[in-house]
Amino acid sequence: MSKLTDVPKRILIGRALRSDRLGETLLPKRIALPVFASDPLSSVAYAPGEVLLVLSIAGVTAYHFSPWIAVAVVVLMFTVVASYRQNVHAYPSGGGDYEVANTNLGPKAGLTVASALLVDYVLTVAVSISSGIENLGSAIPFVVEHKVLCAIGVIVLLTLMNLRGVKESGSLFAIPTYVFVAGVFTMIAWGAFRGLVMDDTMRAPTADYVIKPEHQGLAGFALVFLLLRAFSSGCAALTGVEAISNGVPAFRRPKSKNAANTLALMGLLAVTMFCGIIALAAATDVRMAEKPAADLFHNGVPLGPDYVQNPVISQVAEAVFGKGSFLFIVLAAATALVLFLAANTAYNGFPLLGSILAQDRYLPRQLHTRGDRLAFSNGIVLLAGAAGLLVWIYGADSTRLIQLYIVGVFVSFTLSQTGMVRHWNRHLATEQDKAKRRHMIRSRAINAFGAFFTGLVLVVVLVTKFTHGAWVALLGMVIFYATMTAIRKHYDRVAEEIAAPDGPSDDSVRPSRVHSVVLISKIHRPALRALAYAKLMRSDTLEAVSVNVDPAETKALRDEWERRGIDVTLKVLDSPYREITRPIIEYVKGLRKESPRDAVSVIIPEYVVGHWYEHLLHNQSALRLKGRLLFTPGIMVTSVPYQLQSSEAAKRRARRQQEWNAPGSVRRGPAQERPRESSDPKA
Repeated sequence: MSKLTDVPKRILIGRALRSDRLGETLLPKRIALPVFASDPLSSVAYAPGEVLLVLSIAGVTAYHFSPWIAVAVVVLMFTVVASYRQNVHAYPSGGGDYEVANTNLGPKAGLTVASALLVDYVLTVAVSISSGIENLGSAIPFVVEHKVLCAIGVIVLLTLMNLRGVKESGSLFAIPTYVFVAGVFTMIAWGAFRGLVMDDTMRAPTADYVIKPEHQGLAGFALVFLLLRAFSSGCAALTGVEAISNGVPAFRRPKSKNAANTLALMGLLAVTMFCGIIALAAATDVRMAEKPAADLFHNGVPLGPDYVQNPVISQVAEAVFGKGSFLFIVLAAATALVLFLAANTAYNGFPLLGSILAQDRYLPRQLHTRGDRLAFSNGIVLLAGAAGLLVWIYGADSTRLIQLYIVGVFVSFTLSQTGMVRHWNRHLATEQDKAKRRHMIRSRAINAFGAFFTGLVLVVVLVTKFTHGAWVALLGMVIFYATMTAIRKHYDRVAEEIAAPDGPSDDSVRPSRVHSVVLISKIHRPALRALAYAKLMRSDTLEAVSVNVDPAETKALRDEWERRGIDVTLKVLDSPYREITRPIIEYVKGLRKESPRDAVSVIIPEYVVGHWYEHLLHNQSALRLKGRLLFTPGIMVTSVPYQLQSSEAAKRRARRQQEWNAPGSVRRGPAQERPRESSDPKA
């Protein structure tokens, strides 16, 4: 079984890496950018569309507000990037928002941030992959017809790639991310050249459509609310910005400097692409609607349920490059691929945060363990399972999923920046150097503005998106918070119970006597070995115990016992209902009740088989007994294994497998260690 499971594992995720090779998995900036920034970079593929979808509620006349919304998003992006550059310098250990909030605002704030980030990472995978499936589906009908199946398939594929390790997956993801960025910049440059220099007329495929507004002539508070909702949808472009501050330990040295530079480059690229696509969408007359089947009209007729609304970036690319052109196809393919790979930001952030939370005893300790490829494998698998469940529940519909988005991001943004303000206040209280104080005051001002701005946006997002699905994200945060609190209480309770006292205690006091009980079903080699072992222990009292299930077998056991002259008392327990476990449990409990200060040692002979199917042929009574005795205080259970020939054969097979090497896997050693060939032909 070991070989059957190990071979596919090695094929899928590669050979195991030694712990001392962890440094080899650290990332240079050129790889760290696509690994940690693929989410905010790829969000420009759907964030402009979300802005136009909301504005379409008031009709096409509301589209002229889109540039101002883009300006607000840009200001917010630069604010967040500038704020997080302070974070990565002040907290380079990788805790990110969680560490900042936990250190400066207390454990409850830290746990709130952690809950928000965990929810956001799960949604990042679900939204990015669902959006990528929709982009790919515009070219391949099969993908649209089987959205959920294809989305879950992509999640499985990304999971396997990340299980191979951060550096290896980052190298694979770098090419499509850079192709996507280059494609978008080429589209913006060529579109600007055609429009401004050549004075060409570029029209999107939906330019001739008419939008039927759901609410015509909005003004006053209703219009403000609509614009705020469009702005909150456009804030999807900021998702994933915090991933770099959480992933500082994965960067090469100098870690903080490299992370800060990567953060700045990511912000500049994302802002330029977002603004460029919004501008080209306005120039090419892109038309989007939340309900395209009913609200989009062509020649006075609604488009109907068969119409598939392509994303904004796809429509702009068709207007700029021409439908079916080489650059159009390249950008469409790169967009779909980078949206899939945008989930990689979460695949790097979620396991790392999960490891830190597990170290702080808020999540199961298994999440703190690195796998064969030095990645946090358990966290990767947990993230994949949660995202797959969301995709299945919401039918891989990015429009429905994105309503759940953003809330967690801005909760973590706001609390993190508030924590940074307290961080600088604490250091300013003791710092005397004037140059350092000026730097701290400047950093505090940046973080204070960031806290105010992101807090304001959080209120806007909650107000405008709560009834559209944001409540689900809040519910997820509450569930994570409650679960982590319960896990921490459990670990604290266990630690308190098992803590070694300074003075003498019942656990350290030697028992008055040891009463050993050897369980016997019949006289065979395993039983004789168990009796020999029990005699070696030199207990105060030693007896053999059997259960009378079949009177004929019990009589045969007594006769054989007397014939062999075994010098150990044999006690037979009656079992009128043919049970084995309960009579033994009751007998052992009775021994404890008679002498509470005595220790009772139950010795169980058992034989070991070498094949999984052989286990099915045995009743596993020893295993059941051990399981029950574990919950009986004052009882020590000892297994005396007897290896059958099949287990010995299995051991030899395992040894041969361990010593076997695939062809070419063993090198002859360094050249200088090999004997040199003589140049003398007679030699």
